Amino acid sequence: MNAPQVGLAERVFAQFLALERQARAAQTLEQLAYHLVNDAQALFGYRHAALLIAGKVRALSGVSVVEPNAPFVAFVEQACAQLQRGDGLNTAQLVDIAQLGPQQQADWQQLSAGQVLWLPLLDRQQQLFGGLWLAREQAWNEAEQALLSQLADSYGHAWLALQPRAPWRLRWPKRRLLMVGAGLLALLLVPIRQSVLAPAEVVPLGGRVVAAPLDGVLKEFLVKPNQAVKAGELLLRFDATTQQAQADVAERTLGVAEAELKANSQRAFSDAESNSRIDLLAARVEQKRAERDYARNLLARSEVRAERDGIAVFADAERWTGKPVQTGERLMEIADPQQAELRIDLAVNNVIHLEPDAEVLLFLDSDPLHRHPARLLRSAYEAQPVAGGQLAYRLDARFSEAPPRIGLRGTAKLFGDRAPLILYLLRRPLAALRQTVGL
Repeated sequence: MNAPQVGLAERVFAQFLALERQARAAQTLEQLAYHLVNDAQALFGYRHAALLIAGKVRALSGVSVVEPNAPFVAFVEQACAQLQRGDGLNTAQLVDIAQLGPQQQADWQQLSAGQVLWLPLLDRQQQLFGGLWLAREQAWNEAEQALLSQLADSYGHAWLALQPRAPWRLRWPKRRLLMVGAGLLALLLVPIRQSVLAPAEVVPLGGRVVAAPLDGVLKEFLVKPNQAVKAGELLLRFDATTQQAQADVAERTLGVAEAELKANSQRAFSDAESNSRIDLLAARVEQKRAERDYARNLLARSEVRAERDGIAVFADAERWTGKPVQTGERLMEIADPQQAELRIDLAVNNVIHLEPDAEVLLFLDSDPLHRHPARLLRSAYEAQPVAGGQLAYRLDARFSEAPPRIGLRGTAKLFGDRAPLILYLLRRPLAALRQTVGL
């Protein structure tokens, strides 16, 4: 028996199915882009095809690498941008040259064939993310347009299978981009209030410093941190072994000097030599008495008492107990709990212009949701090293309401002058750049 003859329609349909199968078999977007612009050329006879994704030419027929600045590439991108601003490119359509501007019409006549068919690539929400520009000399008939529209659906499905993320859109028109840019520029020029964050601590206001009255070793602390004390109450005690020994020796030395003076005074009536030594011995007695008084004074200083009512402000008694200290070394502070101020360490790289009486807000680490308002009182002229080796300016602020407990730490937010938003956002990068280049 003779095999049945295969007609033209069957061959065209078989080639159409092969195009769909090749598109879905692509493993990468680069392979798929090559198939979209080249494989259908034998069936539909177009001179050139261009694949656009998000308004940019991604592939060209007969070209392995797309040159972004090539005249044909620029023409296709500009033509599609103009058509998108008009009726849109969401449907398959024949492109009319009259829809383009004079420059694009002249480029069309030089760079492209006369009959152009646009095939959109749509995502699952029927939003345009790309398309095919097919150009040839012969007019496109209805059968070819129907087949290519169906083929575009398959191409779009294949592309989204390889790139399932949010679909791309054709680029916005230049007018819309200018409007968005102008809006962003206007937003960046909006004046806002500058602010900066810095670590802060609640410290006593007008407290009485308790310093070491002598060189020695601290024996014990009799109060605890933040404990209320009364004037005259014993705060701490030094190891007085040395001072007690010195006082005893001075007392006995004074007794010996007084006894020697008394003996010589009695012999002075009959002994001329004893009479001549009375003044010297009397002076020595006064010297020993002064040494005894000094030793007793040192012994009395070994117990330190509070000079006023308040609370004892210090970190930890264990840190001091058994440690040798020198005269004048700060041990604690006696302060009124109702009198406190805010100490702020503002890092050098965070400095902004702060007016006197600038607004300050304190957010405590123990209660970050509640803010404590304050006003800037004074600022240091020179930066000093703080914990961690960082340079910072010392700022002091007074609380507008009842102050928190002395010793609490937190973060202070300081408010400065108003400045454009762009300056607020780029303040630190500009400062780092200035320090780098030395301007």
